[in-house]
Amino acid sequence: MCLYNYSGTTTISVKGKKGGKITLKCDDKAKDIVYTDLSRFKSILSCQNEECESESESQNGRVFKEGSCDVVIKDLRLSDAGKYILRVYYSNDKAQVKRQIRTYRLYFHDEISVKKGEELKLDVLLINADKVVHWAKRSTGRKEDWSRSHGVRRDRMNIRDRNLIINNFTATDAGTYEVLDSEGEILIMITVTESKDKRNYINDDTQQHTSPLPSEAYWIVPVELSVCLLILVALKRKKMHRCTGAQLHIC
Repeated sequence: MCLYNYSGTTTISVKGKKGGKITLKCDDKAKDIVYTDLSRFKSILSCQNEECESESESQNGRVFKEGSCDVVIKDLRLSDAGKYILRVYYSNDKAQVKRQIRTYRLYFHDEISVKKGEELKLDVLLINADKVVHWAKRSTGRKEDWSRSHGVRRDRMNIRDRNLIINNFTATDAGTYEVLDSEGEILIMITVTESKDKRNYINDDTQQHTSPLPSEAYWIVPVELSVCLLILVALKRKKMHRCTGAQLHIC
């Protein structure tokens, strides 16, 4: 039996959500698939022509084959981000074994909001992370905040429990953070915004919290003024005469 190898020409990007699931579709219509193998740093899933799940303890049954050769990953973790290679072996009418190779890149996109002065914690220091870059809102270029070779690159930043920590969050810390692998491909993208506390307003002169005016106050005052003006106009149109006792009455 001869082995013929066919590789995909492009890498398929797959967007994941923490806690969700994705399907790595093989789109292979061959009926006689004899073997399927999914690998990352090492083989994750290997099975013959039947539905099966990963026997790896680290995967804990989260990876399984579905249908002819599609592979499903459920209960997604940020650590799942990265490059996957799917190899599908099948035979044809001429008793030849062919192999299709497809490459996927799983990445995550998340959005978080942080109040000014609080701590920003980014769970981004994956085993395959090489750099963390920051695109600020008011900046035209990106800045490297962390790299595996140099560590943290700016003030108010440190590492704790595999998390990248930014202390005393300010508006300049907002923007988009990208976690890149050694090939410069995105593993995680996090959009960070400054949270506004709408419950209280701060008086800059007194630095005291004051309650906002109720919405009714913005239209009650103009209405009351309009009523007073109408009364004054009506009074002017009334005829006035002097009555007994030299008192002025409005008729």
